[in-house]
Amino acid sequence: MSAAGLGNTADVVSAVLLLLGGLSCLLGALGLVRLPDLPARLQATTKPQTLGLLLILVGVAVRLEFENASTLVLVMMFQMLTAPVISQVVGRSAYRSGAIERESLVVDDLGVRMEADARAVVVPRDGEPGGDGAPGQPPGATLRLDRTDRTEDDPDEDPADGAGAGPAGSDGPGRGSDGDRRARGDGAGER
Repeated sequence: MSAAGLGNTADVVSAVLLLLGGLSCLLGALGLVRLPDLPARLQATTKPQTLGLLLILVGVAVRLEFENASTLVLVMMFQMLTAPVISQVVGRSAYRSGAIERESLVVDDLGVRMEADARAVVVPRDGEPGGDGAPGQPPGATLRLDRTDRTEDDPDEDPADGAGAGPAGSDGPGRGSDGDRRARGDGAGER
């Protein structure tokens, strides 16, 4: 095949892709205007518009040099990644604001998840808004871990600091380690 024949074939392929892409975008726009509810409109704006843009970009890439066409591949990837995410965010926002009738949905996974979140108890951590640390402790206090396995007649334990006289770093009953002292917040285990 001659160079003129390849050019004509590329022109035809490019024209067909451009027309199909334009038709897909037109159908998406008609769906946006004509469809009755928000989920259907989101479907019409996301899928046909993305397909239409991809077809148009491929049609243009057929006629460009490789260096320029590779840039269009990045645009295609960006479009394929962002369009579904944006549609998801808009759909969730519409659902939470009440713009979508929940009774009209066949499956309502977000409603089940929102109900479970409403029943959950959230305990803010120290340093977060509303977080005052552990219950019964002043704000900013260190949580104290009390050992329950101590006995009064344990000879290796000093009741004043709770650190055992055993080998350093042992975690046996009645023997405190550096980690235990750090957890209690008394700083005895810090070097």
